[in-house]
Amino acid sequence: MSTPPRTGGDLVVESLAALGAGTVFGLPGQHALALFDALHRSDLDYVGLRMENNAGFAADAHARVTGRVTPLLVSTGPGALMTLAALQEAAAASAPVLGVSSQVPTAGPGGTRRGHLHELRDQQASFRDVVKSVHLVRSAAQIPSALAAAWRSALEAPAGPVWVEIPQDVLLSPVPVPPVRALDGVPRPLPPRPELTEEAAALLDAARRPAVLAGGGVVRSGAQGALRALAEKLDAPVATTFGGKGAFPGDHPLSLGSWLEDRHTTAFLEDADVLLVAGSGLGELSSNYHTFAPRGRLVQIEADLGKLEANHPALALHADARPALEALAAAVTARAPGDGADRARALLERVGARIAAQDLGLEQEVLAAVRSALPDDAPSFWDMTILGYWAWSAFDPRSGPFHSAQGAGGLGYAFPAALGAAAADRTRPVLAVSGDGGAMYSIAELATARQYGLPVTWLIVDDGGYGILREYMTDAFGEASGTELARPDFVALAESFGVPAVRSAPERLGADLAAALGARGPSVVVLPAVLRMFAPTHR
Repeated sequence: MSTPPRTGGDLVVESLAALGAGTVFGLPGQHALALFDALHRSDLDYVGLRMENNAGFAADAHARVTGRVTPLLVSTGPGALMTLAALQEAAAASAPVLGVSSQVPTAGPGGTRRGHLHELRDQQASFRDVVKSVHLVRSAAQIPSALAAAWRSALEAPAGPVWVEIPQDVLLSPVPVPPVRALDGVPRPLPPRPELTEEAAALLDAARRPAVLAGGGVVRSGAQGALRALAEKLDAPVATTFGGKGAFPGDHPLSLGSWLEDRHTTAFLEDADVLLVAGSGLGELSSNYHTFAPRGRLVQIEADLGKLEANHPALALHADARPALEALAAAVTARAPGDGADRARALLERVGARIAAQDLGLEQEVLAAVRSALPDDAPSFWDMTILGYWAWSAFDPRSGPFHSAQGAGGLGYAFPAALGAAAADRTRPVLAVSGDGGAMYSIAELATARQYGLPVTWLIVDDGGYGILREYMTDAFGEASGTELARPDFVALAESFGVPAVRSAPERLGADLAAALGARGPSVVVLPAVLRMFAPTHR
């Protein structure tokens, strides 16, 4: 049997392997078949999902937990457009996803309307406002260099998704060039300027009430050790944003937790005479819905130039969090332990008293059951659901990665994202948490979980509707509309996919989750319960 000729599709797969890809996610389509033919003949691990947006969420999570660029392969037109919501989430969370899409044949792009299947006037335009960079390939010779440039763009701080389009005829055409052996996708570093580091260190040394707000940039850059060293030298309490959970140990005496939707925490941060904001743009959720009004000086470390001083004036360090925090930790003067731990403990007591006064025992019981069942190092992924909103503030991820869709705020993230994380490490369980509304966005991926035997336990909190929207509407308008849902029997539905499932109750949830997480392969735990949110403090 003769060896098939190498094609543009082979150049893509060879280039991805040379750049360091190991696992790719996607969904085939007519224009992209040469990609998937080459993928089949490669050593890359392919995980195929049932819908392109879910494949994007899986690639996003894989990139988050590995810190590496993760390819997403899809087809032209509808397939490409279906990834946009996932790519928006990846952009908001700075996840380095490399989207590779086919395109209509080369005679089509550029405004010519030849009537190709899936044809768009300008497919690239749909992605330019979502991803970091867009790359169009017009010949096979351009493929390796274009993919290397995209790979580098995805990794450079601030990391984020990128998009590459390759016409169908380029993917199908035989190529005479030798196989790709090596490509350079190493990103440029983004260190702080030394004079700014010196000024920031001087401000922190002179501070009487220093504090830190740590965002997702600390986690993404692996700066947890530098942050802890800096906080301990300064005796500075540390709060983490919802995206920054895991940046600082929740059980540390200086930890303020993540209670950012709480006026006590907002007031504490406002009272700092110097507040170091690391890896956060102080956006809506991190500023208690823009009610945060600092009275002292801000020092802001941020890799995204557009977020520097976007909401508050600051001594602004345009830098990746890790080199900036390492430089600051080395530059500040260690002080004797003072009242930092006492101030942190007093704040958490005030927050705890506020929550305790609201008759929210069921919600705290459910969250505690999840925490008790989940291994300390297990990743967890949370959808936009009431239990997920509780987790932003109240869940301690310990050493396990914690991720949610709060960057862009779309539904349906948790389960496909958990599948992407499980594909990165199939030796430990992964938890996904959804409401019944969000679960319906990705229910088809039960087939993916079963096909690949991925160790994901999916907790579905079934309250018969879009619970958080029900609360918001009732609070704002006196009654809710459009929020109530007819839904399936999730246990029977999961079992129809060959995935074991159990209907639980609050008093059994810890045991049911622990058993599911301890079993091999995918599983579903359904919790019929109507949960409530704690009262907000920003209104």
